[in-house]
Amino acid sequence: MSRTHLAAAIDRLEMARRRTKEFVADLAPAEWFWHPAEFVTHVAWQIGHLAVSEYNLCLRRVRGRTKADETLIPDAFIDKFRLGSTPVSEAENYPPVEEIQRVFDAVHAQAVAELAKLSDEELNVPVEQPHPLFKTKLGAVDYASGHELVHNGQIGLLRRLMGKPALR
Repeated sequence: MSRTHLAAAIDRLEMARRRTKEFVADLAPAEWFWHPAEFVTHVAWQIGHLAVSEYNLCLRRVRGRTKADETLIPDAFIDKFRLGSTPVSEAENYPPVEEIQRVFDAVHAQAVAELAKLSDEELNVPVEQPHPLFKTKLGAVDYASGHELVHNGQIGLLRRLMGKPALR
């Protein structure tokens, strides 16, 4: 049972997640919903979107949606932050920051726990839903960390526009 590629993909997921958490660690709840006047995106939407995308890439594409997933990440949460959703500025349109963080952390923990039990061979099968950037379940998992790092750049830009110092 080979785990070479999967272990590396999990390591990249963990690295990207540590970086994301660094970007939000010093933000007050109100700063999660701050956005520049020119366009609407905010840290709350970015973090919620990352939870949904990690769920979709590392759990749903790997083993499908389960009944227990509704507790992990409810359908309403997915709808609010899915690909193609449009961030809106009003905080009352979103779950509280604590709930966004809870789902963000819970999805990551569940993904890492489930993935750790699999092998490269088990994941080196085609995904059911085609994607232009990957063809296999392992490719979906591997893509998740790069996607998170892209959003780290957006969160980093939001931080700088707020007047926060750059992070290394």
